Amino acid sequence: MAEFDVVVIGGGTGGYVAAIRAAQLGMSVAVVERHKLGGTCLHQGCIPSKALLRSAEIQSIVKNGEVFGLVTENISFSLGKAMQRKDAIVNQLYKGVQFLMKKHGITVIEGVGHVMGSSIFSPTAGAVRVQGVSEEIVLTPRFTVIATGSRPRAFSVLPFDGEHILSSEDVLRMTEIPTSVIIIGGGSIGVEWASMFADFGSDVTLIESQSRILGSEDEDISSEMLRLFRKRGVKVITDATVVDESQDDHGVTIRVNAVGKEMEFTAQRVVVAIGRSPNTEGIGLDAAGVTLQDGFIVVDDQMKTAENNIYAIGDVIGRVQLAHVAAYEGVVAIESIAGLNPDPLDYGKIARCTYGRPEVASVGISEHMARQAGFDVRAGKFSFKANGKALIYGEADGFVKVVSDQATGDVLGVHMIGPQVTNLISEAALAQILNATPWEISRAIHPHPTLSEVLGEASLDALGQAIHG
Repeated sequence: MAEFDVVVIGGGTGGYVAAIRAAQLGMSVAVVERHKLGGTCLHQGCIPSKALLRSAEIQSIVKNGEVFGLVTENISFSLGKAMQRKDAIVNQLYKGVQFLMKKHGITVIEGVGHVMGSSIFSPTAGAVRVQGVSEEIVLTPRFTVIATGSRPRAFSVLPFDGEHILSSEDVLRMTEIPTSVIIIGGGSIGVEWASMFADFGSDVTLIESQSRILGSEDEDISSEMLRLFRKRGVKVITDATVVDESQDDHGVTIRVNAVGKEMEFTAQRVVVAIGRSPNTEGIGLDAAGVTLQDGFIVVDDQMKTAENNIYAIGDVIGRVQLAHVAAYEGVVAIESIAGLNPDPLDYGKIARCTYGRPEVASVGISEHMARQAGFDVRAGKFSFKANGKALIYGEADGFVKVVSDQATGDVLGVHMIGPQVTNLISEAALAQILNATPWEISRAIHPHPTLSEVLGEASLDALGQAIHG
């Protein structure tokens, strides 16, 4: 047995951030990780997928290089080298996380962690049994943080086989670019894969069960992404339910029902991107008295479960399944354990990003949601087509939209689609935290020429004062 103040089960973004914060507060900490520190985000999600998206983007830029005066002949693309670059980036960041564990004196234990109920090892629930490679050990912490993450959600009609029907993780291991691909799911992950494969030259069909792609975004954002996808040759089918599939020498055929009309699509590969399921099975939660709802762990605003000494963070609690959210939830959990009474996380003020081409980023509520909530809405919009830096980049599609309450002046939401907006959204997120108004955003002088000017102009447009609109 080994005693610690805190044991974190899961070394992903949320888990290792929680461990570091606990060590900063003087606690003895252990992290139990079954695979590699960094978790899904680093090894099978955020980082490797964005590395491949960047390779696809560069390929697209080179193909259109003549616009920039670049004369190219006999250009070819090596997926193998792109994969090597992706792996090198992941490995560099992985070594960085390992260094942080050593720097903060955090014990890392390889194995699968199981939460135990009250036993001879501990009078309260929360002891952790670890099944390692060669032995089994028991850890007895004062507090346990569950951060076991999630996995690609399976679809009964299209079970993953790793060869023809792929999960998001399978895509990261592919050895050749398919000539054609069907993406099931038009959320952020599906849109990113659709964008990547389109830039790689695949024939792409995107199938979404809802009435629009990027259904959690402002309707204007969804409409613009749909327009730009179709401009790039991506076929988008909405209001579509997958009925069944069949395979032959030509690939996979998907039969769907789209608004009462039966349709068939055939492609070399199918990628299923319909969300993620929590990793809550088989880790002892029932014995420990942890409450589940729809497979997710139920926690309060301090990330505490039904057991006072067991906390949970990240994808397993099912609130907002984003790496940066898991990291902040980890901080809240640890500071609560330390008695610091942290402010609850305001999920409505967290930036959301989609890294396709163009990028999408947003914070706060959409114009439609604001009107439904009864706000006296005033919205401003400004196009990247009127922005000098966007024209210089050769990426002038898209816009920034600012939604505000005319009665109070407060910014209710900011919605962006266009070049590098995932880097621009943080200013809008800060504006939300500070309850800023469009006037206040416009008073921050945005340097010229920069993409950030579009946010300033959209804010002025919400006031009826746009200079270049």
